[in-house]
Amino acid sequence: MGESSMATETLEKTLKDQLAERQAQGTLKGRETVICGIKPGGEGRGPRVYLEGQGEKQFLLMNSNSYLDLSHNRDVITAEEAAAEKFGTGPGAVRFISGTCKVHVELEKRLAAFHRRQAAMLFSSAYGTVLAVLPSLIHPETIVISDALNHNSIINAVRLSRPAAKHIYAHLDMEDLERKIQQSIDFGKRVIVVSDGIFSMRGDYAPLDELVVICKRYEKNFEEGILSIVDDSHGVGAFGKTGRGTEEYTETRVDLLIATLGKAMGVNGGYVTGSSTIIDFLRETAPFYIYSNPITPAEAAAAGKSLEIIDSSEGIALLEKLRTLTELLEKGLVDLGLEVIGGEHPIVPLLIRDTDKTARLVEYLFQNSILATGLKYPVVPRGDEEIRFQVSAGQTPKDIEFVLTVLRQFANS
Repeated sequence: MGESSMATETLEKTLKDQLAERQAQGTLKGRETVICGIKPGGEGRGPRVYLEGQGEKQFLLMNSNSYLDLSHNRDVITAEEAAAEKFGTGPGAVRFISGTCKVHVELEKRLAAFHRRQAAMLFSSAYGTVLAVLPSLIHPETIVISDALNHNSIINAVRLSRPAAKHIYAHLDMEDLERKIQQSIDFGKRVIVVSDGIFSMRGDYAPLDELVVICKRYEKNFEEGILSIVDDSHGVGAFGKTGRGTEEYTETRVDLLIATLGKAMGVNGGYVTGSSTIIDFLRETAPFYIYSNPITPAEAAAAGKSLEIIDSSEGIALLEKLRTLTELLEKGLVDLGLEVIGGEHPIVPLLIRDTDKTARLVEYLFQNSILATGLKYPVVPRGDEEIRFQVSAGQTPKDIEFVLTVLRQFANS
């Protein structure tokens, strides 16, 4: 091996110090859990996974975003395999050169129709979608107003955009949102109000019906109006009677909807849907679209099959099962005397309100074959520490009872 340069050694020392600081603060993510196999469900149990270094021990995933378990659906897998055979394993180019396949165009049309919009466009991820859309629509005379608990992708997209001003309103506080809009009058031509649909750490949802009414109330006070943009990556496919997310649940529609193919649809990629004019503009201006390869044709075909399933009686049945299992877990936690943030979304936060206890419980769950995510200070404010459970339609009542039994054992230990 060659010798490291002085510059490299100096940089590495600085980086090691920064990693050590993260570890001391409790924000170091550390080694990744590596899944090396999956055992299909059976005998009243849902699927289990095998982890590298854990031998034949089987783990129940309670921290997966695959809410409808479509990533294991045979029809979805078959659609992906068939498209890979037909188009190859990758697009080989960006969309404007030779990277657009028929399955990409078909999926965009299906997504637009599903959300009752004029048009949609695909990106390689939902994170990339947010980073592409917001900077393309924020100019130097734009004011951005954002929910305090918005996802990291929104925060970074706004930072990259350099708007005229940025205001943060208290989480889900529509009165504060209205105050921030009022304070922005005469200070910019365009306002963008941006929010998550479902907030991933808490499983709560934005009152989009109220948000849209407030935006319409003041849009004439700004030369270029007020644009409402929502990232509903955790909502689409997992929330609302027919899986159309927070918009459906609140019976309203925002101007631009961003979502993912990588959660309830069980595949990969992101998308935005809205008016034809806005989508046409984004195709010409969004760098993550212009200069980056799209999802593979196989992924597009798989996502198309997932969307077909969601928008069918089979999808309705999966959503009903998901809601039933979510209710079963929430009720069981409450019956154990535990504190939860209740709601219909399959994210079920168990509030621990103590960093050390949260870490101990995550480890106890792991030792008892359950994978769950612990959110500790300083990732969340002190006193808001939690275990985030995520329910999947691939699970069973027996799986939920297993989780509750392990939690009962922990409480008695």
